[in-house]
Amino acid sequence: MITKEKVINSLKDMPDKFSIDELMDKLMLLQKIETGLEQSNRGEIYSTQEAREMLKQWSK
Repeated sequence: MITKEKVINSLKDMPDKFSIDELMDKLMLLQKIETGLEQSNRGEIYSTQEAREMLKQWSK
């Protein structure tokens, strides 16, 4: 979950003028990064070999 502080810091990094689409893209990226970090902290990760095996199965 993203925090208000991280959203505010993201807004500070934005140019003075931007579209709502640019803002939404930035917030969605921030959310995905946070989700990935949380999953990593919980040990929900795959080794390189496991990832390669999954890709082989998906591309059949």
